[in-house]
Amino acid sequence: MTYNILILNGPNLNMLGLREPEIYGRQTLDDIRALCESHAESHGLAVDFRQSNHEGELIDWIQQAPKAHAGIILNPGGYTHTSVAIMDALRAVDVPAIELHLSNIHRREPFRRHSYVAQAVRGSICGFGAHGYLLALDGMRALLTED
Repeated sequence: MTYNILILNGPNLNMLGLREPEIYGRQTLDDIRALCESHAESHGLAVDFRQSNHEGELIDWIQQAPKAHAGIILNPGGYTHTSVAIMDALRAVDVPAIELHLSNIHRREPFRRHSYVAQAVRGSICGFGAHGYLLALDGMRALLTED
């Protein structure tokens, strides 16, 4: 069985490779998309990879997820620390979700250490750069196939 996983990327992640590469790395979001697609295919998963700078669009996609997706992987970017609305959207859908961050948010500025999103997901991955997306896919596969 192939599980379709929705991978959502929040604000400014379209600037990866250019924006603060010492924190976020030099890989672009397109590079990460290609890594995810290859990894997913080799593990019996399919990915629907999206990015938006708009909170409402991310919420719309989360709300629509149960119609076509078995799980959600979300890198909420700056909305991690501000969006009760994204947290509520994740709580409203009946699919597992994983929170993902390229950097270790717990070693960053104090305001980045709080995550509203964490309260609505099964698990969080941070600090592994682009490889974190592959870890999240592996984690999602384990969630979906556990007995």
